[in-house]
Amino acid sequence: MVKTQGRRGEVASEVLSDVPGRFTIGMRLLALPRQPEGRRRELEVEELWPHKGLLVLKFVGVDSISEAEALVGSELQVLRSERSQLQAGWNYVSDLVGCAVLDHGRDIGRIEDVQFGTGEAPLLIVRDASARLLEVPFAEAYLDAVDVERKQLRMKLPDGLLEVNAPLTAEEKLEQAQPARNKKR
Repeated sequence: MVKTQGRRGEVASEVLSDVPGRFTIGMRLLALPRQPEGRRRELEVEELWPHKGLLVLKFVGVDSISEAEALVGSELQVLRSERSQLQAGWNYVSDLVGCAVLDHGRDIGRIEDVQFGTGEAPLLIVRDASARLLEVPFAEAYLDAVDVERKQLRMKLPDGLLEVNAPLTAEEKLEQAQPARNKKR
């Protein structure tokens, strides 16, 4: 949810669903806060209408601006029981989060998030065993298989892709600092 809208607890949301008319009055949704310490909250749509490229939602029991502010930044998800059947090869983001990513059979970490709009393919945000965050393109060319039941994504990543995310060595840090020092002179 992007921002509050109005004075009665409405929120404006960006819609990422490919299903036209997906949201309806009476529909139940889960609000997932971006903060890890936050908790899921089930909401029921009381009213909805389009406004400037966003969808304005009024939820049952959310009746003030301050109550709506608590929802801003949350991601809305359709309950699993109310999901549409996807075409073969398509996956819900919520099914990908928590999956292990295997590169040529080697476990490289677990998916913590999926980012859209950064390029042609969404980016999987993967935390490896050393707590480092890796950005892995969720591109069909690299994807071998998705097994939602086993919580696994099997990929065949190109050599060097994971090293792009690696922290700089001491030598690389010095090399990057060098041009900055030369510019000051």
